[in-house]
Amino acid sequence: MNRLLLCCAVAATVGMLGVPARAQSAPKGDTANGRKVYLADGCWQCHGRVGQGGLMTGPAPVLAQTKLPFAAFQRQVRNPVNDMPPYPQTLLSDQEVADIFAYLQALPGRRPVKDIPILNN
Repeated sequence: MNRLLLCCAVAATVGMLGVPARAQSAPKGDTANGRKVYLADGCWQCHGRVGQGGLMTGPAPVLAQTKLPFAAFQRQVRNPVNDMPPYPQTLLSDQEVADIFAYLQALPGRRPVKDIPILNN
């Protein structure tokens, strides 16, 4: 009986892997407040003033136009991997996280190399 339950659980788990994740939309964020919080809380010190990434404490990812869905972005802010410090709700509200996310999505992001004249001479 236990073996049957285990097989059913494994089959259900494997079956779910083939189901595409539903897109989750981010809560409405205020880009102006997101910029203010991003700069005030020091995010820029590692990720750059316009989310371009940096190397101050090691490679910090580019955040402008992040491909992370909001839920993953918020999870990284709350329970980060690597060197990033955690920002619990007592330091950064859920609305402020949504505002920062909106700000980062509004940034222009990286330009293709072909659009940078000095690199094409």
